Formats: sequence, structure tokens, C-alpha cells
Amino acid sequence: MSRPKNKKVIVAMSGGVDSSVAAVLLKEQGYQVEGIFMRLGIAGDNESEKSARAAAKKLKIKFRAVDLSKEFKKKIINYFISEYEKGRTPNPCVMCNKEIKFGILMDKVLNNKIDYIATGHYAKSQKSIKSVKSKVTYKLLKAKDKNKDQSYFLYNLDQKILKQCLFPLGDYTKDEVREIAKNETLKGKFRDRFQKESQEICFIRDKYYGDFLKKHLKLKTGDIVDANNNILGKHKGLPLYTIGQRRDVSIGGTGPYYVVGLNRRKNQLVVSNNKNDKNLFSKKLVAKKVNWISGRIPELPIKVKAKVRYRMNEQSAAINKIKNKYMIKFSNPQRAVMSGQSVVFYKGSEILGGGIIT
Repeated sequence: MSRPKNKKVIVAMSGGVDSSVAAVLLKEQGYQVEGIFMRLGIAGDNESEKSARAAAKKLKIKFRAVDLSKEFKKKIINYFISEYEKGRTPNPCVMCNKEIKFGILMDKVLNNKIDYIATGHYAKSQKSIKSVKSKVTYKLLKAKDKNKDQSYFLYNLDQKILKQCLFPLGDYTKDEVREIAKNETLKGKFRDRFQKESQEICFIRDKYYGDFLKKHLKLKTGDIVDANNNILGKHKGLPLYTIGQRRDVSIGGTGPYYVVGLNRRKNQLVVSNNKNDKNLFSKKLVAKKVNWISGRIPELPIKVKAKVRYRMNEQSAAINKIKNKYMIKFSNPQRAVMSGQSVVFYKGSEILGGGIIT
């Protein structure tokens, strides 16, 4: 989107390709760019900071690091553990964007000397002026690269944040970003550096998130049962399972089995060997803590496109209000709708908002 040049912007640099190239693009556009690295107290912090610092040095921009490890542990890691303990499936990336990057970090860095904060997210923001009193509003849009689009994780942004936020990679594909990173016209600034992609959950180094939870939760084994309450085996602790999961459902003989329910009262894991079991599908869900990016609740009911997971196609749905929560009804039943995850609403390329599935 069009922004005034010669403004100061601070880029959240992770040491990876995306945020490094975001700094390159902003500098080329005429912004006065600074880099900042968030120390989160997780494995790989030192290596990532060195990479981010090296990128800033080659770009000849100011760079500093800020320690957010206590805040990250409290608001993200503890939240992640607590949600699983309560039988929900959290999305730590959504919460990190809300609480850390566009929360605590933004509050720390934006001041009279810094005009904008920028990240390496694949998303776009758009400034629009309504004719009524020439009111300025900001929209969050999908990125050009639909495969890398990360707007799903940004639905908690509001007008105040979007006004001071830049997404330089929104009009680029991942291949184009990689090409910029190694292009000789950039004097080899990156070339063979910054090739590692960030993990899905940055604070989990175990190959399986269940291994992380085993270290932090007191797990109680219990029965694995089918819909008729027949005991089929033993589970390793309900927090290790989520709807639709087939991994770690240890039952010999016939299978595979899919998780279709968690009975916390009886400490039972309910499964089915039918991947299309009716209990795996939901046509309706209730969402709380819904954020509307425009700052206004639209006239309800409203028809939208929606999705309940990052890696899924948008589905037709209708939204209505029930007291202080929202009912989302899909045209077709959706598989493995999980409490704790996010449902996000779209209108064409625009992200209207989203909320937490209850």
C-alpha cells in the first residue's frame, strides 16, 4: 500500500529470509529503516539473532535486540500448555501476533521517532477513504502468494495497528523473495545465509508437539473407547489428542482410528475407524472473542467465506449473533472443528475478522 516516504520504520527481524527481504524492500522504497530482534528465550535465539544482526549490518541499518522472554513465556508458552490441559487446541501463532508482535513489541518501539512497524508476513494492508466525512479506514488483504498467505494469523489486527503497520512482502511470491535475497544486484547481502524456514511452532523443537506437552503436564492414562463404549485400548493422556487425530491412537488390529471425542469426565478417548464418521463433522460452531478489523460489527446475519484451519480452503458460511457470542453456520459440514482454534472470515480478498472456536 502507498505510504509516505522518508518515514522511519522498524522491522521485526527474525534472521530469516522473509523479514530480511522486508527490510531490503523498505530501504529501497526510501524509508529510514531500523531492525529489531525479539529475544524469546527459546532454542535457536542466539543463532537467529546473529543472522538478523548480520543482515542489518550488510544493509547498513541500525539494529537492536529486545528481551521479551518473560512476556513470551507467560502469554504464549503458558497459554499453549494451559489450553491443552483444558482440552482445547490452541493456535500459538495467532496469539503471538496479537500479544507479542503487534502488542508488547509494538508498544515498546512505536514512539515519536518511529512511524511504522513492519514484519515479514505475507499479507497486505490497504488504505481506503470513505466519502462520508472522508473517513480513513484500513483493510487487511490476502497476499499475492496464495500458498504463503498468512492473513489467517492476523485477524486480530485493528484500525490502530493497521494504520502503523507495513507488510512489504504482500505483493511478492516466495520465489520472488528468495530471488531478491540471493540477487547479485543486492551485492550478495544474503546469498547463502538465511535459508532456514521458521518452524510452525517456534518454541517446540521436538518433532511432535506431544513430546513437549509430556514434559510440562501431568498426564493420566485412560481408556480408548468406540461410540458404543467398547474399550479398545489405552490412551496416554487426553491433552495429547485432538479431534481428527490419528497419530498416537495406539490400538492393535483394525485401523487406523481417528479421534472423534474427548470425554474428560470419564477420562476416555472416543475413536472411530471411519475417517468420515459423522462425529468428525460439524455444520455449526460458536465463536467468542471475535474481532472485526473494521472496528464495526457488520449488519447480521452476514454471508461470508470462512475457514477453521490455516491450511484449508475457505467455505461458505453465515454469521449471526447470539448474546455475546457468534454462531457460524456452514453450507456444508466441516471436518475436525476444534475448540481453541480460530475461525476467520473473508469477503473476497479481504479479511473481515475472526474469533476463537468454543
